[in-house]
Amino acid sequence: MDQWIIASEFAEVAVSLDTEANGPRLRLTDLRGGRVRYLDALELEALAWLPDERMRELLDPSAGRWSDGRRDG
Repeated sequence: MDQWIIASEFAEVAVSLDTEANGPRLRLTDLRGGRVRYLDALELEALAWLPDERMRELLDPSAGRWSDGRRDG
């Protein structure tokens, strides 16, 4: 299985293609925290069409990831 590491000063993620489910999907692994998320074609398309303002909201770490009221979704 090919795996790519995408990193910056803010994040480090491993990305690979998973074919074990009903269809192909991306497997994303947060290399700092170990959390894994799978994204199928519909979810990836939704990200591609997401307005910039909504994307900025998702990228705000205070919205859940690093806040006191931790939300794991």
